[in-house]
Amino acid sequence: MPMKQLTITPLDGNGRARTSRTVTVAYNPEEFSVSKDNNFAVQGIPGLGSPLVQFVNGNQRTLDVELFFDTYDTTSANKQDVRELTAQVTDLMELDPELHAPPVLAVAMAGFRFTGVLSRAQQRFLLLMPSGKPVRARVNCTFIEYKEPARAAAEANLQTADYSKVHTVLPGETLSSIAAARYDDPALWRPLALANGLTDPRALRPGQTLLVPALPFTDPRTMEVLA
Repeated sequence: MPMKQLTITPLDGNGRARTSRTVTVAYNPEEFSVSKDNNFAVQGIPGLGSPLVQFVNGNQRTLDVELFFDTYDTTSANKQDVRELTAQVTDLMELDPELHAPPVLAVAMAGFRFTGVLSRAQQRFLLLMPSGKPVRARVNCTFIEYKEPARAAAEANLQTADYSKVHTVLPGETLSSIAAARYDDPALWRPLALANGLTDPRALRPGQTLLVPALPFTDPRTMEVLA
């Protein structure tokens, strides 16, 4: 059974497929590649044998695929200009009047699916008629994965010390013991007391909910940074 032909379908502002504008490629690509990379900050520290490496952010996946178009190998005596076919793909980089941006695209082939925007399309014309009309071409396309901001945040599911958290007081706990557990330093109990308006740091009761602020924390009364 022949492989299902590759299609590129623009999506509207609600993520619905505009099937009337689907581009179907006559020749399936011989291969394609999907890649992803992360950004790291490298900081040299005097006295250390190697620099510190810290994760900054992840980049979106990219899809690279080469599409083939041919109008020469047809029975028609008047060969079609292959640019009429390649334009169906390259025009997907143009601004959509309704979206005020190039459309998000759904790329599909057999069991493969990729949602993204077309960021690059390089055309190479391989065969010309005596008149100069191109009748064979390859288009190297790069698609960047697109995710709705809400979906990207949900998938990240961040649980880091950069954000305030909530702690439920257990029997026998003190602000110092909570600071030791949350900040790795029992001396950092003051941000807990200030964030929760506790005038008596020892007056904790089991089941009480405390806000655990991110560090560094600024004392709202004096604007002193506590960390």
